[in-house]
This record gives sequence, C-alpha cells and structure tokens, in this order.
Amino acid sequence: MTSDAAAVRRAALVYNPVKVDARRLRAQVVHAAERAGWGAPLFFETTPEDLGQGQARSALSQGADAVLVAGGDGTVRAVAEALAHTGVPLTIVPSGTGNLLARNLRLPLDDPDRVIGTAFTGDTVMIDVGFAELHRVDGARETHAYVVMGGIGLDAAMIANTRPSLKKSVGWVAYVDGAARSLVRAAPFRIVYQVGDQRLHSARVQSVLYANCGSLPAGLSLIPEASVVDGTMDVVLFQPKAWWGWLFVWRRVAWDNSVLRRFRAGRRVLQLRTRDNAVRYMRGRTMEVAAAEPHPVQLDGDEFGEAVRIVSRIDAGALRVTVPTGHDLSRL
Repeated sequence: MTSDAAAVRRAALVYNPVKVDARRLRAQVVHAAERAGWGAPLFFETTPEDLGQGQARSALSQGADAVLVAGGDGTVRAVAEALAHTGVPLTIVPSGTGNLLARNLRLPLDDPDRVIGTAFTGDTVMIDVGFAELHRVDGARETHAYVVMGGIGLDAAMIANTRPSLKKSVGWVAYVDGAARSLVRAAPFRIVYQVGDQRLHSARVQSVLYANCGSLPAGLSLIPEASVVDGTMDVVLFQPKAWWGWLFVWRRVAWDNSVLRRFRAGRRVLQLRTRDNAVRYMRGRTMEVAAAEPHPVQLDGDEFGEAVRIVSRIDAGALRVTVPTGHDLSRL
C-alpha cells in the first residue's frame, strides 16, 4: 500500500539567479504549492556551465511531478530539452529579455502568480520541440533542442555581437546594436539545403532560420504561419541583394507580416504584390543545410559555436506545457 507521504506530489523550480529575484520567486512557488496541497518544492539554480539541462534531470531523478522554469530563453530551452518526451509538465515563468516561447504560447507576461499557479491547477498542452544536429568542421557532432528557432549565419553573428551589458540594460532592443555591428562584415555564403522531401537546392544566403514558432517582441511576426502545435518546421532563407535588399526584409517582417496580414484588405494587397526573393519561406518536418565553410549557429538566442552542416527535425507534441485554465489554444 502506498503511504500518504509517498503520494504527495512535488514540483521543482529551475531558475537563473541572474534573471530573477530568487527569494521572491521561491516564496511564490512555496505558497502556490501549499495552496494546492503539494509537498515542499525542490529548487535548482542554473550555472554558467549548466544552463538548465542538468538541473532539470536532477529534478526528474528526485521524482518531480512538475517542473517550473524561470530565466531567459536559453534557460527555457535547456530545461525543455531535458523534459522532452518525459510527459512531465513544464511551467514557464516569464523572465529575462525575450520570453519568446511564452509570447508564442500567449501566456500572461506580467502575472507571475497566475502562471506559477498553472503548475498545480492549470491545463496542459502538448507542443512541438525542434532538435538540431550540429556538424563541426572537425567532424564532431552534437544535438540540442530548440523550442523557438535556430539559425546559421548572420542572425547567429548578430547574437554573438550583442553586448551583454547593453542587453541587460535595454532588453531585446540591444539586438539592434548587434545587428548593426554584424552587418558591417556580413557577406552572403553558398549553401545546399533540403526541406522535407523536396529536392536538393542551392542558394546564396545571409542567414537560414529553422523555426518552431514565429512571433518576436514588439509585435513583430517573423513567420506568420508558424505554430508550436502543428508538427511542422518553418524554414526561412534571408537572401537580400546588396544593402537595399535589407529594406525588403524589414518591410516583409515589420509591415507585411506584422501589420497587413491582420486585415482582409491587407492580405489582398499582399496577394497582388510582386514577390521578391529577399525572404523565402518553406515548411517541412525536417531540414538539412550545409556550407563549405563553418558559420556561427544559434539556438533560441544562445551561441552554439560554428557548424558546416545542420540536420534539424521537429518532434510533434514532445513537450507538455502548462497554461492557465481555459486558455485559448486555437491561436497557437
């Protein structure tokens, strides 16, 4: 017979102490657990050497029935990697700069008590997780998860050139500085790529993104059709011609995708407009891209060195995530 003590459920909180008020956050989780009749929570701090995978695995090994994560997008990515395919629900407490997965799930960003409460009394939704196998120039390979998007080329260089001190003071706007510093030395490079069962293609690009979802801060929609629950990866090629090509990229993201698509008349305008190739979109369950020379790689906003080849896939419904009771899932 199972004892009452053994039957008590416990949650674990994995948090980045640099991104949150640890004392307050821990108290909020303790209060929510007590109110729900759960046992004392487990607490794990991330470190520069372990962004969250190890802590999340420790939580699982100690029998955690639910895991909460608080930190930047990189912390969420790391914990999600450990929880994928386990069935243990993940609760995302919005913290840090971007909160990109929380934004794409349309979670409340300014009500931490409500979000924390979902770990104990909320609904759950199964979302997709991407996995990218990175091939290094020396032949080494490693695979990492992503829940928002990854990229190779200029977008990764932009992240590498973003100053941490500026990011801490002004948030996601700091990436504008990183972009400006990266564009000075940006040069297109040749790739061969294949999306899903399509034939092999070749292109000269500035960057390739492989995404699980497509909304960015400030209401920007990078990939309007992307969804975290459709079992499909969205691939974007950025290939502007000369400097003025970036004006077409900006128009596509900031105006076409983020404004015009919201209105019926705007969608008609887009149907009539002659398409440019500055930004190209594709969809599939898998993607493979290779380049002759190594280029910087990023996953969910974190640097992952350089790679000459990436093999990416989407695992449909691999991660259970909590959301507020009655949360509208039709827009995910």
